[in-house]
Amino acid sequence: MRRVVIKIGSSTLVRDGKVDAVFVGHLAAECANLMHDEDVQPIIVSSGSIALGLEVLGMHGDRPDDMPTLQAAASIGQVGLIRQYTDTFACFGVTVGQILMTRATTGQRESYLHARDTIERLLELGVVPIINENDTVAVEEIRFGDNDTLSAIVASIVNADVLMILTDIDGVYDKNPKAYPDAKRLSVIEKIDDEVRAMAGGAGSARGTGGMATKIRAAEIAGRANIPAYILSGEDPENLYRIFDGEDIGTVFMP
Repeated sequence: MRRVVIKIGSSTLVRDGKVDAVFVGHLAAECANLMHDEDVQPIIVSSGSIALGLEVLGMHGDRPDDMPTLQAAASIGQVGLIRQYTDTFACFGVTVGQILMTRATTGQRESYLHARDTIERLLELGVVPIINENDTVAVEEIRFGDNDTLSAIVASIVNADVLMILTDIDGVYDKNPKAYPDAKRLSVIEKIDDEVRAMAGGAGSARGTGGMATKIRAAEIAGRANIPAYILSGEDPENLYRIFDGEDIGTVFMP
């Protein structure tokens, strides 16, 4: 069976302060199809808990700077996030399981092996793991910092066949497509060098912690584990299927 780690960012998942139920429905349908038709085991790394929690608390705009507020927001938001995944995937006959991780989980051999064994068992049982950073307890010393990095580490843990990072842009461009209409999408990146890194900017949105820079770094981590990484638009979850069909969408970083 092929294993695919699917990373979903806050900008893709959260709309107007709420989980985009339509998106999750399409995602669940595509994951169910991949499991039944393509013999694929999906593992989802999902952002969104802090963004959702901040909206529940009425804290609109940019993210607060203080850690206790962010951790409180994560605690609140994670409840609604996993409920949405659980209820929606169940409609397609798929069970999900929640795993919250910190860098300490993968930094110590014993906890690393336990995390790996838990994910392996969930996959054997036909369950889709929903993985997020444990933002409610993580401090700077044990934070991954962004779920792009976490997704690449998870891909390495489970020896995934491919990492797919869904975001609000349909790949890597030679320059900012929002500012330059003539920007060209790069279908394949063979090697990550300073020129490729220079194409990335800062954080992608006010609600997220990542941006193209963290996605390229994640592709680099995955590449060292011999795993190809795709950056592609999350606007249409059917893109997951199109990748398996060999369509030229997004940007693939070769391992």
